[in-house]
Amino acid sequence: MRQILRNVALALALTGLFAVLAVSARAGDDVPRGPVEEGYAITIKMLAAKGKARPPAWRPPHRDRLMSKSLAALFARDDLYQDESGDMGQIGADPFLNGQDGEIKKLNFDTIPVAAGKATVLANFRSFGKPVTVQFQMIREDGGWRIDDIVNRFEGKDYSIREQLSQPYDCGSFMNKPCKR
Repeated sequence: MRQILRNVALALALTGLFAVLAVSARAGDDVPRGPVEEGYAITIKMLAAKGKARPPAWRPPHRDRLMSKSLAALFARDDLYQDESGDMGQIGADPFLNGQDGEIKKLNFDTIPVAAGKATVLANFRSFGKPVTVQFQMIREDGGWRIDDIVNRFEGKDYSIREQLSQPYDCGSFMNKPCKR
């Protein structure tokens, strides 16, 4: 009987530990701007890194934590294409910077509720002295907020990262057409 009670106590303790770890692994996703703030913290560290480059927010290990499953899968498909073809993927710039290079000064966020389980987060900052706004479409998924699209503006036109990543590729294992590398 004591052994059964010990096993039950151990099981309860482990369940509590796993719950705490799951919550802490997703800390910050309880509000729409949480994953966006974390993405910019990663981007700022990446820009400040000397020597070995840190992975951007849309690459592992960050993307599955910050992005919806479908957006993360599109970014993963783009990475696979780049690996298999040796060519640039569908995204030619850092979506968090809205450019190939940049800096982040005077960063602030605005959250606009859209509907139940949906919101828009605007990241406003200055890059090389110019104002930049990046729009993040957020959804509730698996109990937390996730980035479901990133919309950049270039020369007065909005560009959906989801839309760009959804375009067909010339080759790739996922296209059933091997790349000639």
